[in-house]
Amino acid sequence: MKKIILFLVFALIAFTGCNEDGREEDVDLIPPKHTQHIETDTQIIKTIYLAGGCFWGVEGYFQRVKGVVDTDTGYANGNTETTSYQALKYTDHAETVRVDYDIAIISLEEILLHYFSIIDPVSLNKQGNDSGRQYRTGVYYTDINDLPVIEKIFSYEEDIHGDLAVEKMALKNFVKAEEYHQDYLEKNPRGYCHIDLNQAEEPLFKKEYKNPEEAQIKETLDELSYSVLRENDTELRWSSPLNSEYRKGIYLDKITGEPLFASKDKFDSGSGWPSFSKPILAGNVTNFEDQSYGMNRIEVRSSGGDNHLGHVFTDGLEEKGGLRYCINGAALTFIPYEEMEEEGYKEYMVLL
Repeated sequence: MKKIILFLVFALIAFTGCNEDGREEDVDLIPPKHTQHIETDTQIIKTIYLAGGCFWGVEGYFQRVKGVVDTDTGYANGNTETTSYQALKYTDHAETVRVDYDIAIISLEEILLHYFSIIDPVSLNKQGNDSGRQYRTGVYYTDINDLPVIEKIFSYEEDIHGDLAVEKMALKNFVKAEEYHQDYLEKNPRGYCHIDLNQAEEPLFKKEYKNPEEAQIKETLDELSYSVLRENDTELRWSSPLNSEYRKGIYLDKITGEPLFASKDKFDSGSGWPSFSKPILAGNVTNFEDQSYGMNRIEVRSSGGDNHLGHVFTDGLEEKGGLRYCINGAALTFIPYEEMEEEGYKEYMVLL
């Protein structure tokens, strides 16, 4: 009996996954439940103010974006410290949405790419059917450290659209709008909206990443990569060359080529597996409750191919929001920044 108990103890230690030595044959003993959000003790919420025409639609859109935790509609950057909806033509405020977001889930770059996807960035004082100064577009920041990111995204959008009619400046003032303007489209689902809210749940970049036939996957992958990606196995710690890879670039699902992580979010966790503070885009990975081996963990899988990548833990870098995506190097392909355009990932270069 003692021998059996000792065997079970050592077996449990050997199969604890991405935070211990050994490999796992990760069989789902309990069907996984989809997990949208992971709570940490070091959650960092940042704020950006976005003017994009009628604020009902802009707020409704960002309320659907993964990683956005709160919104308010209001009036920004006018000539007075107070105003009202009826007084906007006199005070020159812009209808604006305050967007609070969790930096462990979504980056400012992704927030701004969403923003530009729902406005006409070359239209002056007009969005949809609404025209006038109160409907002008603008990105207003409160943290000067956000300015380089904002300028990078503006430059990216200028390359696409030409000269922009979007203001880019520090926030001077923000007056919260009247209560009936808050969460307007939640209260009035058939209310006016110049934005397709369903677009918030679609990928920012439209290319699809799907697995080929299983036989082709087996033919293409080495044995370890197949066992990790398709059989939920775990590579030995310190075994991946990607542990010491710190060049600028992106990390892809080895099967589908879907971009998963960025070099700017990679850090040395000391765990023996490549570690990241967040995905390159909030929707490019999915999280699932994993109760295999009697443990409560959160499994990480690629969105496009539904391939096993590793697990996410809450002992990451505090200044990055506290998450540690512990990922098998055998599941990833690294593309250096200099080769991204040639390999078909030009649009992702702005995220690095």
